[in-house]
Amino acid sequence: MKLILKLMVLVMLASCPQNLTIAAEPEGWKANPELVEKRSNGDTNNNGGRTFIYREKEVPDYQLPAVLKGADGKEISSSDEWEKSRRHEILELFRSHVYGRAPLGRPQDMTFEVYDVDRTAMDGAATRKQVKIHLKNGEKELAANAIIFIPNKPEKPVPAFLLICNREKDNIDPTRQNKSEFWPAEELIARGYAAVAFHNADFDPDNYDEFKDGVHGLYDGPQPRAEDAWGTIAAWAWGASRVLDYLETDTRIDSSKVAIIGHSRGGKTALWAGAEDERFALVISNNSGCGGAALSRRQYGETVGRINRAFPHWFCKKFSEYNEHEANLPVDQHMLIALCAPRLVYVASADEDLWADPRGEFLSALAANPVFALYGLKGVTAESMPAMGKPVQDGQIGYHVRSGGHNLSEYDWQRYMDFADRHWKK
Repeated sequence: MKLILKLMVLVMLASCPQNLTIAAEPEGWKANPELVEKRSNGDTNNNGGRTFIYREKEVPDYQLPAVLKGADGKEISSSDEWEKSRRHEILELFRSHVYGRAPLGRPQDMTFEVYDVDRTAMDGAATRKQVKIHLKNGEKELAANAIIFIPNKPEKPVPAFLLICNREKDNIDPTRQNKSEFWPAEELIARGYAAVAFHNADFDPDNYDEFKDGVHGLYDGPQPRAEDAWGTIAAWAWGASRVLDYLETDTRIDSSKVAIIGHSRGGKTALWAGAEDERFALVISNNSGCGGAALSRRQYGETVGRINRAFPHWFCKKFSEYNEHEANLPVDQHMLIALCAPRLVYVASADEDLWADPRGEFLSALAANPVFALYGLKGVTAESMPAMGKPVQDGQIGYHVRSGGHNLSEYDWQRYMDFADRHWKK
């Protein structure tokens, strides 16, 4: 019998091409060990006396809050139940414990002023316009600016990418004398998308000013502020919705296909904007980390305590109660991604950006899958973290981890446009 089996193997080998190479499945992403050891230097700055975690073996055991179990203990088993009860419960938990509660939606007296129109921008490929968004509350006024490029061809409404710019304004230069991979407007136009951007500081400053300026100064009531009063991230997200209010009036924009995108603190903002405003059809988080896509309970890289101490204005006051007590949070960030269901979501990480916890960002996206399944949809289609440079884009949740550090790069933008092409241009 052994002789027969041996002969069969020899025959099979003889019939195969001699230069045949059987490729192994690529191994999923793992943090560079040298970088991990370099970062694991015992630093405890602004971290409540705890050292920052970069070694996976040091991540504490944790249990995520059940996204499909209501406050009454009932399991949610349909999209109808999700929309009627559980979604609102989770949204309220994030408002009360993390981002805060905006005091108003669309202001009744908001007006738009279109100016700087150039129909021959980008060598004739696009029409440029700028829009001042005028906000008023009694005697107080504020104006925020949006920059818009729209492809001149085709002559029909086009989808748009709306960037929350949290870097220098040169990155969104309307004259295009300064160009940045942070906002590749020309590439967006070439691929048939409108390129829209605003600077976050137009709506609210990125510093702790006791919430006296920007839209906080415009709309907040008298001090002291409530524990769930909106933080600066919520103010920026509110501003993104006001830009979308304008886009709905522009006949050249397909306002049913607007992607909201942000990087780092802007990525946190994009996720919250997508949760609060269901008009955003695609929600993109680029390297958003703690308070964004990454799971807080992992305590990997930046932590809840550190972010609240370093940026006390970003979140509501209540969030600071969970400094060094992440396990007590009634939510975690997979639930934030789930709030975007059944719409499109994209989460992206960077290989060297351990501060933002790439694995925690992926696991968060994966843990949101059950909500998308209620709609008969696939979320992120990889069961384990994909290899670097191997985007996963088949489901409603896209994901990739690229080489390099903390940035919004040309590679990232190309993958986001690929994802939009796949789902919007079928």
